[in-house]
Amino acid sequence: MTLTDTIAIERAKQSRLPQIDFNNLGFGNHISDHMLVADYQGGRWHEPKIMPYANMMMSPAMLALHYGQSVFEGMKAFKNSQGVITIFRPERHHKRLNRSLERMCMPSISENLFLNALAALIEVDAGWVPTSEGSSLYLRPFVFASEAKLGVKVADEYKFMIITSPVGPYFSKPVRVKVEEEYVRAAEGGTGFAKCAGNYGGAFYPTMLAQKQGYDQVLWTDAKEHKYIDESGAMNVMFVIDGKLVTPKLTTSLLDGVTRDSILTLAGELGIEKEERKVSIAEIEETCQNGKLTEAFGVGTAAVVSQIAVISIHGKDYSVPAISSESFQMRVKNKLHNIRMGIEPDTHGWNYVVRS
Repeated sequence: MTLTDTIAIERAKQSRLPQIDFNNLGFGNHISDHMLVADYQGGRWHEPKIMPYANMMMSPAMLALHYGQSVFEGMKAFKNSQGVITIFRPERHHKRLNRSLERMCMPSISENLFLNALAALIEVDAGWVPTSEGSSLYLRPFVFASEAKLGVKVADEYKFMIITSPVGPYFSKPVRVKVEEEYVRAAEGGTGFAKCAGNYGGAFYPTMLAQKQGYDQVLWTDAKEHKYIDESGAMNVMFVIDGKLVTPKLTTSLLDGVTRDSILTLAGELGIEKEERKVSIAEIEETCQNGKLTEAFGVGTAAVVSQIAVISIHGKDYSVPAISSESFQMRVKNKLHNIRMGIEPDTHGWNYVVRS
């Protein structure tokens, strides 16, 4: 018997499913009927339970509110062409979650608890998995310090929760990005590689300034010299330069994206050479000018692949060539889609099958 069979379940008295327009989902606008909760006390995680999604009671002295011990993950579940519900690469998301937890001095979560909790919650809310083109069930596991105490300390009590949301495409059109040369998302040796809440809160202000200037996101640069590209907004970034797929090499200031890793894995199968290395602002500007930069795109769980149409460098806008069905980003996006949907063989074992 697995943990999925033994998790206590309190079902919602009335589903909110009839209220949802699955043809007009947006991203993160709707939360499914149930949530999973597990408490960490006395040095261990206690049995999780599934209950109706609802507001929570919490102390104003809860440590996460004051000192930022809060991390999360984001992944997706799909209903494939055979009607089977799968989660895309949850094992890799679990490993990244534990790296984030370790960096934030928070207790790790076993793979058994993580995978079975996800599967159990999806089984309960299986009707919330959308089937329209480009849609999915977004999964948000998160952990935060729940102990109530004002002293500056590593918490002794935590909550692990999962909520889910049926979503459509994150970006519906190509994006305009601005190379950020003043503000910093993360510095090497810091928490940039961890998926912790503060990384996102700290990014809001420079992103807001860029949006007021007519851009959708920023391209973050290194904290030391502002000479090298790190990542784009909430996504890793990739370029096709002179026929090669180029992406910034991972450092402690960059998030190790699961979609990034998937695309790099598939690059050889799609006949393109890949390079993970430092990518300078000067190189991007030069290749925009001489025509060697033919594609630029963000990659991440939410957006999957998001075409970049304009890059602003030192206040000057450079247009990236329009893409076609033969562009690498379109080919790899379609290949990922086909693997997830069971249209192409899952030779890498990325699809985790949920019992239903």
